[in-house]
Amino acid sequence: MSRVLDRVRDAAGMALVEDVGAVIEAASDMSGRFGRGGRLLAFGRAEAAADAAHVAVEFTHPVIVGKRALPALCLGTEPSLLPILGRPQDIAVGVRPAGGDLAAARELGMLTIALTANEAYAEADHVLSARSEDPLVAREIHITMYHLLWELVHVFQEAAA
Repeated sequence: MSRVLDRVRDAAGMALVEDVGAVIEAASDMSGRFGRGGRLLAFGRAEAAADAAHVAVEFTHPVIVGKRALPALCLGTEPSLLPILGRPQDIAVGVRPAGGDLAAARELGMLTIALTANEAYAEADHVLSARSEDPLVAREIHITMYHLLWELVHVFQEAAA
């Protein structure tokens, strides 16, 4: 069974390599929003709420010396808070969002990012798909994605300074 999982994990990892341009574009757009005073508002459905909390912590409490903290909030499992707390310059990140979760954020003019497993998600500005049906592998790829987003946002921030 571990060989099967290794093949699934390898395929998802290679798909991420193929999609790295999309991750770079999302990070560039995020950096622009942070540069205009935006905040990151993250949420996740069910167990993905823990990943949303991790996203918010990564941005607000950088573990690398010299990287600046960026404003981020975790909405837990409540995307319904986006129209209440969100502002046009903000960033909404949905981890495994359900259809319609990012609609209010998009209507406000927020930058919308969906971390999905393999689903299409038309209402997001950036859809970053783990391209795996295995929920554990998809989660591993999402963790890698949001760490890449964090690092690349800081690269773009430093280049703009």
